[in-house]
Amino acid sequence: MKDDKRLKRKVRNSYIVSTVSVALVLFLLGSVGYLMVAAMKMADTLQRSIAVTVELRNGLSEEEREAINRTLTAEELVGTIAFSSKEEKIEDAEFRKMFASEFEELLGENPLRDSFELTLTAGSSDEEQLDAFIARTEALEGVECVSYPAQVARQMHATVGKIRLVLLLFGGALLVISLILLNNTIRLAIFSKRYLINTMKLVGATKWFIMKPFLASSVTQGLVAGVVASLLFAATVYGLNEAVPELLTIAEATKIAIIVVAMLLGGVVISLLFTLVALNKFVNMKSNKIYLY
Repeated sequence: MKDDKRLKRKVRNSYIVSTVSVALVLFLLGSVGYLMVAAMKMADTLQRSIAVTVELRNGLSEEEREAINRTLTAEELVGTIAFSSKEEKIEDAEFRKMFASEFEELLGENPLRDSFELTLTAGSSDEEQLDAFIARTEALEGVECVSYPAQVARQMHATVGKIRLVLLLFGGALLVISLILLNNTIRLAIFSKRYLINTMKLVGATKWFIMKPFLASSVTQGLVAGVVASLLFAATVYGLNEAVPELLTIAEATKIAIIVVAMLLGGVVISLLFTLVALNKFVNMKSNKIYLY
């Protein structure tokens, strides 16, 4: 009787330990996924912050300016476009601070030009596409010149590319390590029940009859672990959002919901798959070999 209680307690403890382990690993993976989404979004935002100024020749008609506007808007690399007249530029207070006198009085006219202010999409990280776009824009009829921080843009794109590579490698390595640890945890949980499995085999139970309750338990275990991990993740995101509200905006609520669903499904799939693999080994193992482990 005492041995039965001790055995039940060991089985229960192994079940709890494996469930907590799955939940913690799912929480860790979800948190890293959240940070990766936020970092990727920030990288895209940085890439889109590159400003391009397309200065127009003086004396262009409204129709010619509108034609340039339509051409630029149709470009895939253009994210946003805004027209800035030379009258608006010269009246800008920040611009006037750079000069000690009314410079238009010295020159007799407004030296500035009308222009289109562009921001680019993440596709501008392709240097060849960016150079081709600049060349096409400079060749447009009515365009005087195109200016943008070329060196800064190249350095930024190169840095963003390295950050993405590091994040992907880090995320991939963490995923592999986590799966290995989970596999070992679930394997040990099944290992603690190897004598029960062997007893069921000795009394004539079929393979599916033996595996069915374990697989059903693994689904429940994975679901519980997924719910626990999701609650921990939700609490963490809420705390981060209270401290740094910009993080939720950067990561986007939709992607956070996807991460939560992935944790729920991942808990079930991972637990079921690793349980199936471990069970298959011990169910197929000969009775005289089970005592060697």
